[in-house]
Amino acid sequence: MAKVEIIGMPQSTFVRVVRMTCEEKGVPYELTGARPHTPEINAVHPFGKVPGMRHGDVELCESKAIATYLDRTFGGPKVIPEDPAQAAQVEQWVSIVNTTIDPTMIRQYLLAYIFPKGADGKPDRAVIDAALPAMQQQFDVLDKAVAGTGHLAGNSFTLADINLLPILAYLQRPPESSDMLKRAKNLSAYFARHAERPSFKNTVPPPPGQ
Repeated sequence: MAKVEIIGMPQSTFVRVVRMTCEEKGVPYELTGARPHTPEINAVHPFGKVPGMRHGDVELCESKAIATYLDRTFGGPKVIPEDPAQAAQVEQWVSIVNTTIDPTMIRQYLLAYIFPKGADGKPDRAVIDAALPAMQQQFDVLDKAVAGTGHLAGNSFTLADINLLPILAYLQRPPESSDMLKRAKNLSAYFARHAERPSFKNTVPPPPGQ
């Protein structure tokens, strides 16, 4: 069978989600480094976003679609349960993270630190401070969600967890999000435990911009 090719920069949380899925399932893959809107990624995503994937004649974009394909195509542990209700819970949390948490915590807050646009090249405090109330609410929701089983969906490690961990990894660094994560005792323990998984350790990206 043809080898899976993942296309995108390793610093992307969504690229890491796909790589972690491969790692969890024992799927061999090669990573083709490509930034958004470059010819390599434009060839597989109509809007030039990462990640993309090629597997033989199959070309896909969007991390959720790629992870679903990998889960259905290859053996190894299921990251999306067969049970319809449990699968729906995974889908629910992937959607919540991708449509609400990622836009606030990554696109608004974290990128204000990584690509500072304030005066004298410093982070824009207005942008950062504006994100903090919503972030606190989201940390509270996540902390409650993992309190029962130590997983976002059900009582096993799934794509819902894979989809969140790369975000939490970045939020350890800036001061406000780091403090919020530490205060969220259930979520902090959840992250510490799952960060020991080989799939997480094997996909640690280089620092942003490298």
